[in-house]
Amino acid sequence: MLFESIELTKRFGGLVAVKDLSFHIEQGEIVSVIGPNGAGKSTLFNLITGVHRPSQGRIQLMGREIVGLRPYDIARLGVARTFQSTTVFAQDTVFDNLVIGHRLRTASGIFGAVFGSAGERSDQKKSLAKAEEILDFLNLAMFKDEIAGNIPQEAQKRLSIGIALATEPKLLLLDEPTGGVNLQEDDSLIRIIQRIKKAGVTICLIEHKMKMVMDISDRVVVLSYGQKIAEGAPSAVSRDAKVIEAYLGPGYAA
Repeated sequence: MLFESIELTKRFGGLVAVKDLSFHIEQGEIVSVIGPNGAGKSTLFNLITGVHRPSQGRIQLMGREIVGLRPYDIARLGVARTFQSTTVFAQDTVFDNLVIGHRLRTASGIFGAVFGSAGERSDQKKSLAKAEEILDFLNLAMFKDEIAGNIPQEAQKRLSIGIALATEPKLLLLDEPTGGVNLQEDDSLIRIIQRIKKAGVTICLIEHKMKMVMDISDRVVVLSYGQKIAEGAPSAVSRDAKVIEAYLGPGYAA
């Protein structure tokens, strides 16, 4: 088992954003987390990545407890994420964005960077190679030298995924990866997510586009008011009466 949350709860004052949430993710799976706005999905990602600390409960990565670790340390253990709003270094080139992403995996510190130590030169070489690899993997080579803030929105989506991939994650959290793009661009991003899975990266994603969720997910977890109301194969979840009532609606056809 790669990841597990155990009776996870997060309170903000009198608001319970996540309540007694237990679920797991196996190595190599794509698991989607769905539910209405305010269901606790983004809070869940913030808990996993250490942005918020749980009010109670446990989070384990490869059997190791990660509650209480800093976001940077959790990232170094192998958890990377994207955000609903596309997040890139808008004033830097696409290539430099990917180089920056890989610096998490380098060992030389500020001293090495300033004085050009052998370790820094080796790290820089590794980061450049990783950036080139991801450019090809995500079909971003044509934008290599473009300023990231100037490229199309769909390409920025791919770049934000690329920055996360540059950290060499074991678990990739994607928060609405197809948000703000059209149906044709959806297909491009779906193919990329499937390619990432084939490359051996485990994926957990939040998504509102149900056709995508049903097409690519191995399992689906459904939240409502912070609680899990269903979990299972996409076909089974789509027929669950509680899910239809809380989220999909009576007119939904799987």
